[in-house]
Amino acid sequence: MAFARVSSEGITLATESFGSGERGTILLVMGATASMLWWPDTLCEALAAGGYRVIRFDHRDTGHSTTGAPGEIAYDLDDMVGDLLAILDHHAVPAAHLVGMSLGGLLGQIAAIAHADRVESLTLIAAEPLGLEYEGSGMAPALLDQFGALAELDWSDANAVAAFLFEIARLSAGSAPGFDAEDARRRIAAEMARTASMQSAFNHALLKGDVAPGLTVGAIGQPVLVIHGTDDPVIAYAAAEATRRALPQAQIMTLEGRGHEIAPADVPAIGARILAFLGEAAPPRS
Repeated sequence: MAFARVSSEGITLATESFGSGERGTILLVMGATASMLWWPDTLCEALAAGGYRVIRFDHRDTGHSTTGAPGEIAYDLDDMVGDLLAILDHHAVPAAHLVGMSLGGLLGQIAAIAHADRVESLTLIAAEPLGLEYEGSGMAPALLDQFGALAELDWSDANAVAAFLFEIARLSAGSAPGFDAEDARRRIAAEMARTASMQSAFNHALLKGDVAPGLTVGAIGQPVLVIHGTDDPVIAYAAAEATRRALPQAQIMTLEGRGHEIAPADVPAIGARILAFLGEAAPPRS
């Protein structure tokens, strides 16, 4: 692994890379409130073993990246898309395969259209289709209630914060057996230990930014793989179906009974599917 700090529009982003990259670069873009730790090491290592340089990073307000005060946000969606380009520039990558989860998938779609020359392919995990409405949008009531308790959370109580974050992870999981409680607790502990302000990660809820009318998922010209759980309580599986209708050439991997998560048990299958997809999208370089 190699660590690097990247400058982007006056802030600093922490990045970590795996692999040698003889087959190209994969940039992993996580969802809202989540640092790079939400990308399992095992997935990063599996993709790197396939011949790719794999880069993951801490979003603004998470991990070791620049973190502002809770409740204050001075950036928008376009700035976060700019972060992706800054990371590619720093690592001297002309174009990369983007893998985005949730908010990361939205940022990836914008980048794939507005900066098409920098994006070779796009994998969308538990992501909404850019610019399209779909049936069943909106969070499940239990998760809405959990997030509704944010205002009453005592952020100075580490145990209370860890319990709050664990409940989000539990409620985000689907109905399939295999929710790994210990893995979730380990990740949350590591996340809390490496941030200046865990509360500031929730600044992402304040994100704004107008998406131009022409920026819709149907305008994406690169190869696309959609990965989505059928029991996702944050972004319904119908979002994946809407993306597939808008992009008939897109491939889809359905995770039966999974939610808004990358379950450790699914990592081997997810890694293999992404590598197979990339092998078709960009054959081995001579």
